[in-house]
Amino acid sequence: MIAVKTVGLFEAKQKLSELVERASEGEQIGITRRGKLSAMIIPAPAATKKESVAQIFAEIAEIRKRAKPLNGLTVKDLIEEGRH
Repeated sequence: MIAVKTVGLFEAKQKLSELVERASEGEQIGITRRGKLSAMIIPAPAATKKESVAQIFAEIAEIRKRAKPLNGLTVKDLIEEGRH
């Protein structure tokens, strides 16, 4: 179990920037009100990596290469076939 340091609400208000910085480094901090745990400041989930537009189009092109050919059929033909 991860050890959680607690601070009182008054102290948390005074040191919010410091507490957020500590949380961003992985620490979990509990905030108490009248001696009872009321809230937690925890690290945010890891940010997902952003893909460039070029990478996305390259992935689409790769998927299209693996797609089966329609052999002269149009999308409209396929829709009609699915209705029967």
